[in-house]
Amino acid sequence: MMNALESTSTRPYLIRALYDWCTDNGFTPYVAVLVDDTVQVPREYVKNGEIVLNISFDATSSLKLGNEFIEFKARFAGTAREIMVPVARVLAIYARENGQGMAFPVSAAEEAPPSPADVDAAAGPMLSAVPDRPADDNVVSLSGEPTVEPDGDPPRPAPSSGGARPSLKRIK
Repeated sequence: MMNALESTSTRPYLIRALYDWCTDNGFTPYVAVLVDDTVQVPREYVKNGEIVLNISFDATSSLKLGNEFIEFKARFAGTAREIMVPVARVLAIYARENGQGMAFPVSAAEEAPPSPADVDAAAGPMLSAVPDRPADDNVVSLSGEPTVEPDGDPPRPAPSSGGARPSLKRIK
């Protein structure tokens, strides 16, 4: 019998489930990715070591949401590119239209130390509580993050709550 430490990660299964939820409800699934040398994305769209990608059916071709990698082809400024993202580098998956989705922890070895501006003393790095919402620790809202539309359009900001720095908000 396999114990919890020996089992496979739940991250790829949760990504696939939230992708299905987004598409079933007519939402556009976005993934926020922590970029390093293992991530194959157009570097010109990476901001502060992160990139947000539209992984909808309309924006991609040959999308594979595997257990180890998310792979697809997409156009960036009219140029076809092959994208490959290790599942371990996915920070969040969420619906563009309402921000609902899930954020994932980044291991201490992968995470760069946050700057003082990124830290909310009450909630930790880049997380702040949002009142008057259902209690579900897995639902987050991602706001202010630059997005990449792989259909040739230039990046455009996601709906913002007025902050200049991208931030995750835990919905409780």
